[in-house]
Amino acid sequence: MAEMILTSEKPSNSSSLNPPSRIICHVCQKQFSQYTCPRCNSRYCSLHCYKSHSLRCTESFMRENVVEELRQMQSNDETKRKMLDILKRFHSDEEIESMDEDDSTVSEEIIQRILSGDQVNFDDLSAVEKKQFHRALASGELSKMIEPWDPWWLKPSARTISLSQEGTQLIQALDKQEASVVPQEDLEGNQSSEIPPGPESPLLPISKLSSTEPSPLLAVHLVDILYSYCFALRLYNGEWQSDAIGSAMVVLSVSSVLGQGRQPETVLEALSHCLEQICSPAYRHMGGLQLGLALVEDVISLLSLGGPALVCSLCDLQRLIQTGEKELKSEKPKKYTRVEIRSKLKLAGRKIYFMMCWVHEQPGEAWSSLAAILGAEKSSAVDYYGGSKQAVKTNNKEETRGKVLVEET
Repeated sequence: MAEMILTSEKPSNSSSLNPPSRIICHVCQKQFSQYTCPRCNSRYCSLHCYKSHSLRCTESFMRENVVEELRQMQSNDETKRKMLDILKRFHSDEEIESMDEDDSTVSEEIIQRILSGDQVNFDDLSAVEKKQFHRALASGELSKMIEPWDPWWLKPSARTISLSQEGTQLIQALDKQEASVVPQEDLEGNQSSEIPPGPESPLLPISKLSSTEPSPLLAVHLVDILYSYCFALRLYNGEWQSDAIGSAMVVLSVSSVLGQGRQPETVLEALSHCLEQICSPAYRHMGGLQLGLALVEDVISLLSLGGPALVCSLCDLQRLIQTGEKELKSEKPKKYTRVEIRSKLKLAGRKIYFMMCWVHEQPGEAWSSLAAILGAEKSSAVDYYGGSKQAVKTNNKEETRGKVLVEET
C-alpha cells in the first residue's frame, strides 16, 4: 500500500493497517517534513527551512532571554562605557548581509543617554539595533570584544609585594577625606590597583588558632586551594565580584580540601583531583586538560613569588568566599541545600584564614621547593599523556599516588 502524502497540518493516525502519512515541508514544498516548530507548529524538513520559515519564531527565544538578562543587570559607569564601546565597535565592524539595513549606527539619542548616565534598556534600541545585537550575541562577536584578563601574579608588580611582620599590607586604605587630597596619579600607581590587598588586621599566630602542631600536609592542601583560586579567577576573567556566589561554588567544586573536606597526602593526589574536575563535563568546555595543566603553571608562578604573594592570594580568596556567603544569605533561601552551602562557605573561610596564618610563618625557601615538586609532577603528567587527553579514572587512593589519573568524559 502506498504512503499517503499530505500538505495540510492535520495529524494522521498510523497503525499496522494504516501506514503513517507524510507531510510536505511548509517552506520549500519539495521535501517531506521531519520536524515541527515548537512555537507555531509549522512543519519543515531542514535547518535552512527552519531559519527561513518565520523570523519571529527563530529569534523570539533569544530575544526573551536577552531582555530578561538586561533587566536584571545593574548599571554603573564602567558597564555603561563598556556597552557604549561594544555598540560602537559592533556597528562599525559588522557588515549587513541581506536586508536593507543601511542605518547601522547607534542612534544619537542612545549615545547621549549613555553619556548622560541614563540607563538604556533593550527595548530602547531600534529594530535594526536589536537585530544586530541578536546577531552579535549568537555569533560570539560580543565575546571577542571582551579584553582578555592578565593574571595579577604574572605582572611585574607581583614580584615586589611586601607585607609587615604581622602579615598586613604596608599601605592601608585611606578614608574618604584623606583619599580626596591624594593625587590621582599616585592612586593609579599604587600596588593595590594590580595586586589584591593583603590582610587589614594582623594575622594571628598558629599557636593561638590550634593547640596541636599544624599538619605536615598543609603544603599539599595549599596546592589544592591555590589551584581552585586560579581557576575561579580565570573562569570569571578576573572579576569574581560579578558573581561572587558562582565563583565561590566553583572553588568548592574544584578544591577537595575546601569543598569536600578531604586531606590529600601528596602533591600528585591533590593535582590529580583538580585536573579531574577541570576535565569533567562541567568545565571541559573551558579547555579541558590543556587548561588544567596551564593552571598548574599559575600555581607554580604564585609559589615562586613567595610568602607575601601567597598571603595576598589567600586573602583575596577569603574575600571571595565571604562575599559569596553574604550574597547567598541576602537571597533569603528557602531550601535546606542553600543553608548547607552557607555552612560550607563559612567553614571554607575559616580554613583559608588558618592557611593564611600558616603560610605567613613559613620560611621563604619552602615555596621554591614546593614549586619545584609541582613542576616535576606537571612534567610527569605531560610525559604520561604524551599530548593525548585520554586517561583512566579510578577512586583507589593507593593507585592515585602512583600516576596521574584524569578522565575527560
